[in-house]
This record gives sequence, C-alpha cells and structure tokens, in this order.
Amino acid sequence: MSYDLTIIGTGPGGYVCAIRAAQLGLKVAVVEKRGTHGGTCLNVGCIPSKALLYASELFEEAGHKFGEMGIGVPAPKLDLKTMLAFKDKGVDGNVKGVEFLLKKNKVDVYMGAGKILGAGKVEVTLNADGKVEVLETKNIVIATGSDVAPLPGVTIDEQRIVSSTGALSLPKVPGKLLVVGAGVIGLELGSVWRRLGAQVTVVEFLDRILPGMDSDVAKSFQRILDKQGFAFKLGTKVTGVDTSGKTLKVSVEPAAGGAAEVIEADVVLVAIGRIPYTAGLGLDEAGVAKDARGRVVTDHHFATNVPGIYAIGDVIVGPMLAHKAEDEGVALAELLAGKAGHVNYDVIPGVVYTFPEVASVGKSEDDLKAAGVAYKVGKFPFTANGRTKVNNTTDGFVKIIADAATDKVLGAHIIGPEAGEMIHECAVLMEFGGSSEDLARTCHAHPTRSEAVKEAAMAVEKRAIHM
Repeated sequence: MSYDLTIIGTGPGGYVCAIRAAQLGLKVAVVEKRGTHGGTCLNVGCIPSKALLYASELFEEAGHKFGEMGIGVPAPKLDLKTMLAFKDKGVDGNVKGVEFLLKKNKVDVYMGAGKILGAGKVEVTLNADGKVEVLETKNIVIATGSDVAPLPGVTIDEQRIVSSTGALSLPKVPGKLLVVGAGVIGLELGSVWRRLGAQVTVVEFLDRILPGMDSDVAKSFQRILDKQGFAFKLGTKVTGVDTSGKTLKVSVEPAAGGAAEVIEADVVLVAIGRIPYTAGLGLDEAGVAKDARGRVVTDHHFATNVPGIYAIGDVIVGPMLAHKAEDEGVALAELLAGKAGHVNYDVIPGVVYTFPEVASVGKSEDDLKAAGVAYKVGKFPFTANGRTKVNNTTDGFVKIIADAATDKVLGAHIIGPEAGEMIHECAVLMEFGGSSEDLARTCHAHPTRSEAVKEAAMAVEKRAIHM
C-alpha cells in the first residue's frame, strides 16, 4: 500500500496530524503498537488523572466542605474500585472517540510496531498475528511520545514503586505515599491520594516546586499545598529504596551533601519527568539525528536531517504537553499539504490540575529577569474577588506581566479555581499582541472569577478598583 503520509504513534500529536492531513486530501496511514489510540495522554496520562482528580475533589468536598454550606450528609465512604472504574470508563470513551475520528476521516490504521527502514519505507509488525508489512510512503512522521524518566538505582515495579501509570491504578489507598519529584505529575497524583486519605511527602532535588514555572507562583502554591497537608523535602535527593520489609525504606540526603535519613512509605511514586520514546524505530539505522537528550533533531518545519522524515510532540524539543503536540501535528499536516502551518511557542498554556489549579502562559518574571527585559506586573488576589469570596475559594491570585515600554502582555499566571479555563483569554490576547490596557478595558461579567484577570490587568498601571 502506498501513502502520502504515514505517522508512527497515535497520541495527541499523531492522531491530530493524521486527521488534519486527511482533511486536506492526503492519503494517510497511522501505526500504533499500544493496541489503543490516544497515546500516554488518553490511556495512562492526562485523561485518567483528570478523572481521578475530579472524583477525589468531590470526595473531599463532601467530607469537609458541605457542612459549612448547610449541606448535611453522612461522611462519604470511599469505594475505590468503583472510582477506578469511573476513570476507566472515561478513558474508554475517549479512546473509542479517536478510533471513530480516524475511521470517519478514512485514515488507514495499522496496529503494530513501526520501524523506519529509510526514507519512504515503514515496516509494521502487526500485533494480531506478528506478520510484517512494509508501507510505501512519501512522508513519515515520528509521533511516538515519551516515557517515564527512570530514577537511578530504583526499580519501578508498578506495585509498590510506581510511575504515573501505576499510581493511576493502586488497589488501595496507601497509608504513606512518597512522591519523588515536585513537578506537575507528582503534585497532581499526590493530590488525588492525599484527598483519599494518604499522608503525602514530596521529595524534590531542587529547592522549589514546579520547576520552570514562575517562582512567585510556585512559592505561593507551595504554601497552599502545605495547608492542605502536603509535606515537602526540597533540595533533597533519593539515593535508594529498600524493598525487603513490609514498608519501603527510602534513603534521602540533602542535594548539596549532608547527613542521610530514611523515610518509611507504603508506596513510592517516581515522577521526575519524561524522556523521548524512540526505542525500536530504527532511527540510528535510518540516519535520523538525535540530540544529547535523545530528542529527534528537527528544523522549524519539523523536518529531520533525512528528507521525508519528520517528528512532532514529546520526541522533539519543547514542553512535553499534549496540546503542543496537537498544534505541531496540525502545522505539519498543513505544511505537507502546501499551506502555511505554524506554532507560536511563546503562547502555549501550561496547567496543573490540582485544587486550586495553577495555569500560566508566556514568560515568567524569572524568564524576563534572565533576558534583561524591563517589565511591569499587575497582581490581583482572589480574596478580593466577589465570586470566590462568596464561594469560599479565595486561595490564589492572577498575575499579568507586561512590557514596560510597550505594555504588550508577555505572560499571565493564575492560581485559583478553574485557572486552566481562565488562562485562555490571556492566551488569545497574547496571540494578537494585546496590551494590559486592552485586557483592562474589556468588559467582564460580574460576578465571575475572570474579573480577577481584568483587575490584574488594571493593576499593571496601579488602577485596580477592588483592592
């Protein structure tokens, strides 16, 4: 069979690229060895974690917040098996949705392991019977995503020492959960199990949580998590885990050197990041260049050094985010169809789906200080927002950063309920090169949390009304 485009991997980048290319009239095939579409995101990442975050948040609200609103209910009882089934049902629906979309757009699907034999040839070892097919194709896209970054000296068994995958399916709530890594994944999954009853300790090598996010936001958010019951050991590294006893004994020591100590835990979650997944693709044999971190090297049009072979998503440079991969998939499909595909890497939102949520887009103060850019900041706390005050959800703030000379918005950061939804008005504004004054003069409905965005924009010029 001959194709215009063959994509290896049907995660958010791959399946979106396939659909857009098919919409543009290309003959498209996809190769997926997992057995289900959607990649890490839909199967063991974004989607299942959000289901558990949602369910566990409601569980905690019922147990601790209903009474203060005059809602009298018995203490909720956790049925973890049913909660996990709720998560699985949501995953199944999303996965089948991708399968439907590929079929609707007449994309040929090959379930099996793909290997690049060279420009224009992809070998597929089919899952069903082990037979091998070779697909002839004008273009190849590597969209194989990422895998869990290993912790040296610690073996993940997905039973007691788990990755994010195992942490989504624990058969019982651990009494003590130790999370290695204070990034997005560790804090989200730590939140799930803390709400359900676990004591959560987070060990982080750096001296802060949420590396890469605005440090002001990270410090404020850590204080919120402290109040929720998280324990943090920052500037600390894990040197080993003794699995011989009934409980795990985790050896830790200061990252800068010093006395070691042992922390007992029932489950250890390793969440120190992710690495590009390129195993078995034949990239070395095909001559596809990779960088020192194992990422596929591409130009600004996603082309590798081998003509006709492209790469998108987690296997290339940039934030490992599903929506970044999706935008790259669309842009590449459009480029291959002769159109002007483009991704604006300065306006890619990032969200931590805890409660409250943390969301950001654009530059942080740290970024701008490092670059020597003069800027102004407007902040507005949710304690001064009518909607959050009446709902008793006042933790957090909105922060708008604008260029000191032009007033162009360079970054926006939000800690608060539904911050992940609110960040997008800032993203749209930034896509059109808008100023803080543009945002401040845009009428916002009252009473809404989004009024805090308007007020933060007004605060850039020190003219916020409600504080």
